[in-house]
Amino acid sequence: MLSFNRIRAQPRSNRSMSLGGMDYADPKKKNNFCGKILMVSTLTALCILMLKHSPTFNTPSQFSSHEPGVTHVLVTGGAGYIGSHAALRLLKDFYRVTIVDNLSRGNLGAIHVLQQLFPEPGRLQFIYADLGDAKSVRKIFSENAFDAVMHFAAVAYVGESTMDPLKYYHNITSNTLVVLEAMAAHEVKTLIYSSTCATYGEPDQMPITEETPQVPINPYGKAKKMAEDIILDFHKNSDMAVMILRYFNVIGSDPEGRLGEAPRPELREHGRISGACFDAARGIIPGLKVRGTDYKTSDGTCIRDYIDVTDLVDAHAKALEKAKPGHVGIYNVGTGKGSSVNEFVAACKKATGVPIKVEFLPRRPGDYAEVYSDPSKIKNELNWTARHTNLEESLQVAWRWQKAHQNGYGAPLMMSA
Repeated sequence: MLSFNRIRAQPRSNRSMSLGGMDYADPKKKNNFCGKILMVSTLTALCILMLKHSPTFNTPSQFSSHEPGVTHVLVTGGAGYIGSHAALRLLKDFYRVTIVDNLSRGNLGAIHVLQQLFPEPGRLQFIYADLGDAKSVRKIFSENAFDAVMHFAAVAYVGESTMDPLKYYHNITSNTLVVLEAMAAHEVKTLIYSSTCATYGEPDQMPITEETPQVPINPYGKAKKMAEDIILDFHKNSDMAVMILRYFNVIGSDPEGRLGEAPRPELREHGRISGACFDAARGIIPGLKVRGTDYKTSDGTCIRDYIDVTDLVDAHAKALEKAKPGHVGIYNVGTGKGSSVNEFVAACKKATGVPIKVEFLPRRPGDYAEVYSDPSKIKNELNWTARHTNLEESLQVAWRWQKAHQNGYGAPLMMSA
């Protein structure tokens, strides 16, 4: 290490010389100071020169430019349950993937799993950001060359939406507008939008088709419908390729056991019925609470269309493949078969091998009696059909992951903005 201090045999006065009432700087001291400045400047210039000759200096990121034959997909909410499974599918299909997530509902552990599976440069990057921060979103789009966006990021609990509706309108509707504006500004031409059957509300007739009137009855469904309307209005004067997937109740996990569902403990009360079943089977909660036994259904409990997450991400992959400039595709993603909550609980008991205690409670605000899809359109146009339609088998796959990951992905890590 270089040192600019010299050892002197005897101390030197720090005062300047005085002559006739005037002060003059010591010329030796001045020359010494100039020498130091010159040496620092020389070393700085040398460091810059060495950096410029480094093979990584000023090399643009593979994510910042378009590459022939490579499709770069932004996956918002890619640390979440569905988003992480979709990212896994895209990476397996050799897409380049950027995940943006604020980890408010997602898991950094899921990102680590994906990074370990696909460590090669230019395959996957994770950006910690909140879509509600328009400045951050614009920066992300300006620094990355996206070809398509899969927009999953959203709060998604019906019960919670009735208690905190403004959160849902901000998080779903407003944030979708921010993403869409950034896409338009940077000419990203393909959007796959994650919507929900909750936009239909409680239709008079079953099954639900894409032509069924959308009359949502809870803030979650209303916020999603508003986001859909914004997308469709924007598309009228755009050549963007848009696919809107309205899917039903998601269950299951990656068949190879790499990813699963790990909701925040504080959100368990609002979570999916599958998560509650597993919590009851593991003894985390004393039993399963079934809300509503007086619906006009065969056994009095709600009827839902349960779609395996593996089938769901397959539908997203097909939607991305089939997306056409200037075209809008709207599809229901379900099995076409409804199962009651009581039937679901029976399947969960068999899958886990645990005699889960069930407590029956009054209806939950915002719920509807019967919802299942007609998947004919997506079958005919995208050649997609649900393959994992056995409730017990899907729950067995998810239960294996739950048993192997007693603490989910591990303790959530705090990220600084």
